Amino acid sequence: MGWHRELLIGFDLETTGTDPREARIVTAAVIEVRAGETLGRREWLADPGVEIPAEAVAVHGISNERAAADGRPADEVADAIAAVLVSYWQSGVPVVAYNATFDLTLLSAELRRHGLPSLRERLGGAQPAPVIDPYTIDRSVERYRKGKRNLEAVCTEYGVLLESAHDATSDALAAARLATAIADRHPKLAAFGPAELHRRQIDWYAEWAADFQKFLRKKGETDAVIDGTWPLREEFSASGV
Repeated sequence: MGWHRELLIGFDLETTGTDPREARIVTAAVIEVRAGETLGRREWLADPGVEIPAEAVAVHGISNERAAADGRPADEVADAIAAVLVSYWQSGVPVVAYNATFDLTLLSAELRRHGLPSLRERLGGAQPAPVIDPYTIDRSVERYRKGKRNLEAVCTEYGVLLESAHDATSDALAAARLATAIADRHPKLAAFGPAELHRRQIDWYAEWAADFQKFLRKKGETDAVIDGTWPLREEFSASGV
């Protein structure tokens, strides 16, 4: 039947900013999905402990007042999310995140910031896996398709309903359904086991990063560096903690 018809875990964060090493979690969702149907969900609202910039509020709609009044402490939220994700990985269940390097790196930065065990430590030294990233997969299997590659655009391409963009629950559900839709269109992906697909995404992401870096340097950005690490960047600057 293939991994895309089995249990998948959609995961998404909405945050205070776009730098995964600096930004803080505001909302999060983990959704259990099988063959496109929702089986269960966990949702979190955090008090990030810092002001949520107006531009971030405009994206996800969570005000500073709401986060302060209704949000759980940031360390509790980060710890709870990590515990849930690790439980799935330990069972071999794939976690699906669109642009996984952002969400997983940000979660890792939050764990470090609050002195909590890292994802790797919780997994006995192993890397988080398997991860399925529709962003990375689509960019590889449909390399020459023109147009945007954000979640909204790619959902439209594959006919996946995205009910409310930049809502963690909607984005997590759409990511899981998108993974299924991509595998339906590209049966060779469905033939891979989750572990093999994870390994291939490491290579695909690195190849894309190298190509994009080369492109930028040809365009005149001679010092451009694109990090090819996927799905988690664990090097943090001092300002990121």
